[in-house]
Amino acid sequence: MNRRLPILICAISLYCLVPGWGVAEVLDRIVAKVNGHIILQSDLEDALRFEAFMNGRPLAQVSFADEDAALRHLVDQELLEEQMRTGDFERASDEQVRERIAGVRKQYPEAQDDPGWSRVLARYGISPEELKRRLALELDVARLVEARLRPSVTIDAEAIANYYNQELLPRLRNSGAKEVPLNEASAGIKEVLTEQRVNELLVAWLENLRSGSEIQTQTGPLDSRNDSP
Repeated sequence: MNRRLPILICAISLYCLVPGWGVAEVLDRIVAKVNGHIILQSDLEDALRFEAFMNGRPLAQVSFADEDAALRHLVDQELLEEQMRTGDFERASDEQVRERIAGVRKQYPEAQDDPGWSRVLARYGISPEELKRRLALELDVARLVEARLRPSVTIDAEAIANYYNQELLPRLRNSGAKEVPLNEASAGIKEVLTEQRVNELLVAWLENLRSGSEIQTQTGPLDSRNDSP
């Protein structure tokens, strides 16, 4: 079983006295079920370590609010993985995963050489294999969302012009930056608006998936908690 995060040790309520040792061994426990799939406390702690690592945060700063958000993320992740399994889904290639790992590694200056990189991973209790698996899943989820949602998004010229006049120009003027003509900014604005719309569609899709699924967490049904993707 993976090493525990200090902040979460007190949250685990199942203990077993080991004969002859006089000490308690912490046992894993179920924190959620998603359509029969079990999410364990150790899964949650692994996810918290990974999120801290990706954000460059010390493990000591992990809070119970982070735990709640991580559990929701795991539930949504399982729902999206179910969607991958039901269709002809093309997973991210090994090369794409290697490129993603290289990008993450650049976030840590001390990871320029292999020993430094190993120390960074060890600090967060993450093995190279686990990192590869988690980043591959992130890429797969992104590919699924893009394939399912982006084709339905249409951004017209009026929306682009409105964003340019109401958002971009005021921001440039307030910062003292040089104004960019609409024709030069259109492509970038269209991408921003497309991403916003994809995110809106993702929220709605996840809500629909949750409503059609059997989900139970340690604190009750998921729909009784605050919604967030």
